[in-house]
Amino acid sequence: MGRKLKAALGTKGLLCIASLITIALALVYYSATVTITPKKIFTVGATSHSWTVYVNDENEIRYLPSNASTPAGSFPPNSPSISDPNTYAFYVSTEADKACAVNITMSTPADSSKFSKFEVTVKQWVPATSSWANTLLYNAPTGGSIKSFIDGTTNDYGYVQHPVSTNTYYLICVTYSYDLVDTTDLVTVTFQYTPLPQLP
Repeated sequence: MGRKLKAALGTKGLLCIASLITIALALVYYSATVTITPKKIFTVGATSHSWTVYVNDENEIRYLPSNASTPAGSFPPNSPSISDPNTYAFYVSTEADKACAVNITMSTPADSSKFSKFEVTVKQWVPATSSWANTLLYNAPTGGSIKSFIDGTTNDYGYVQHPVSTNTYYLICVTYSYDLVDTTDLVTVTFQYTPLPQLP
């Protein structure tokens, strides 16, 4: 193989290749190393909960999560704490260079053959008043139109638009009517949260 290559390239050809290799090995090069620091701006709170509803309930309210009062789910937590995930649905903490939109989707809707109404809204904790207050829902992660509620009997969705440099606890609130049947079979619904970092 070596003789065939030498015959094909000739002595000058081999010298040219050797010179190129020498030059390549002698070139000065530069490099840079990047250290990447991931940051989390979203923390999920309660991942499971139980509510009690009654046949012919109309325009009743349940919370995710709730406190220990009865009927189960009927009162919001007294105050949220990051160390206790059962006191909030999700928590968002942003810095000056990043906002966040949270998509809330009914991945498992309420059964529309049982619930004539299942309207999902969101509340946020207001430290100044030590209370939960309504927060706006939008139909897009930025801009968009305000939504009155997410229709929990479908795969509907909405967005909470969270500003920069803000730390906030959020709570799911549902206004429902269980007035179409008198069955007492268990019903399961699933709320899906997707945090979407945004430019300020």
